[in-house]
Amino acid sequence: MPAYHSAYNDDPEARQIGSMALLPIRSKIRGPAPPPVDPSQMDIVDESIDLFRANSLFRNFEIKGPADRTLIYLILFISDCLTKISSARIPMTQNEAHKQLSTYAVDAFALPGDANFPMNSLYAAPANRADADALRSYLTQARQETALRLVDKVYIDGVPSKWWLAFTKRKFMGKSLS
Repeated sequence: MPAYHSAYNDDPEARQIGSMALLPIRSKIRGPAPPPVDPSQMDIVDESIDLFRANSLFRNFEIKGPADRTLIYLILFISDCLTKISSARIPMTQNEAHKQLSTYAVDAFALPGDANFPMNSLYAAPANRADADALRSYLTQARQETALRLVDKVYIDGVPSKWWLAFTKRKFMGKSLS
């Protein structure tokens, strides 16, 4: 059974930096992500949250386009977020999780091409400093939006769902961003 790929792989208008696609995000957070043409359609953040549990079962993932690289990055970010939620000694409330993950989303992180980026073999480095800054700001916006939507999805009646936290033991492609 093959892994699930991004529906945005065939989008010819998506801007690329390095080998990642800068895809539209439906967001209230300011950033460089373009607004979606059709706001009722799923964006890359919704797609990564929806495909997280199915794709986290795979150790191999065939990359079919630049949108898959963005999907991989967000799936690994979701995995790190769930690990943060589940590693708390006392279960976090939904508000605490919002605060923790919002802080984690804007913390310093490695970009493709940096020495401590875990998947440099799959990603091309940005061509110049301006591209690196644009990629960093796009990923920061995507991380913030993913963290906000993930908490709303994971928390049911104020407690984290065991059906989401069970996936903290599985590492997508055996990798982690942290």
